[in-house]
Amino acid sequence: MRNTEEVRSALSDRILALSESQTIAMAKKARELASQGFDVINLSFGEPDFQTPQYIKDAAKKAIDEGFTFYTPVPGYPELRQEIVNKFKRDNNLDYKPENIVVSTGAKQSIANAVMCLVNPGDEVIIFSPYWVSYEEIVKLAEGTPVPVMGSLENDFKVTAAQLEQAITSDTKLVMYSSPSNPTGAVWDEDELRAIAKVLEKYPQVYVIADEIYEYINFEGKHFSLACVDSIKDRVVTVNGLSKGYAMTGWRVGYMAANKEIASACDKLQSQITSGTSSISQKAAAAALQGGKGAALEMTEAYRRRRDLVLDMMNDIEGFKTYLPAGAFYIFPDVSYYFGKSYEGKTIVDSDDLSMFLLADAHVATVDGAAFGAPQCIRFSFATSDEKLTEAMRRIKSSLAKLQ
Repeated sequence: MRNTEEVRSALSDRILALSESQTIAMAKKARELASQGFDVINLSFGEPDFQTPQYIKDAAKKAIDEGFTFYTPVPGYPELRQEIVNKFKRDNNLDYKPENIVVSTGAKQSIANAVMCLVNPGDEVIIFSPYWVSYEEIVKLAEGTPVPVMGSLENDFKVTAAQLEQAITSDTKLVMYSSPSNPTGAVWDEDELRAIAKVLEKYPQVYVIADEIYEYINFEGKHFSLACVDSIKDRVVTVNGLSKGYAMTGWRVGYMAANKEIASACDKLQSQITSGTSSISQKAAAAALQGGKGAALEMTEAYRRRRDLVLDMMNDIEGFKTYLPAGAFYIFPDVSYYFGKSYEGKTIVDSDDLSMFLLADAHVATVDGAAFGAPQCIRFSFATSDEKLTEAMRRIKSSLAKLQ
């Protein structure tokens, strides 16, 4: 039998260079600690704690009973693609046709499809930072060169048009961002995105992936899609899905809208990797979109209350630098105040150390900011109950007080 090193040497350079998702890794550590009998509060995972609305579950049951158990068209059922077209018109004032839509097994696959179809080896990809953990790794997998551009905490972590223009070079092929943002909850408003579009108008070789998966979890009540700017619409790939707004993480349905050539390319790529998304999930997704966003907005109000609860308690913790997230369900404070402090012979060097300290001492799981391109921060999810959030913040404050 081959030993571990022999097997590892057979693995491709591409997979060896790829990092494990830190959010998934921390959730795994939290589960391991919980299996040992510890009461762990998990604030690491970006998953709604709500059940999928009943009318969506009922649509899935009906699909099973009606025999929708066969392979599906690679880009999605025609009726689902039409519902997505309707959604873009209703919510975003965007005009698409079904041929512009590709349904995938989660928004992550939609993003990966677009990157693989647009990026050549050596192409530079500007990523608004802090960024979702998978952006950089997907770019690396496509042999592109990630170029993180950091937004400041003072500007709610939002990258400006001026920063974008300064970062663009002759090798830039793609820009990636999420609004509302994971991990910061930042929301770029219409004026900010139109300013970014003005910059992009000067560089016709540059495309954009606009990740709008948290669209409905917006505490400002206004969402603007970059693709609404006609001058660059054909260069914008808009990614969305059902996981966050409709609490459908396990159903794995994402989608993208793009010009026909990009959509066709993603269709071709997907045909060789996964083929079409689950038939039952697609039927459930169509029902979700037909039902509008009422259920999503009810959940958003709960997230708003939880955000305010967490911020109120977090502002009472010495050394945390916070801001007001405008969307999503995360708070991403600067915790560098604690770097260099120690407890029982262990010194906190960075956010990874602090995150691990909180897991071991407070039994609260978080994600260190380095995974998101901001090593001075830690991400806390507030997609859990008021009771758990209150207890988590109490534990965190108590544990941090031990660091001297």
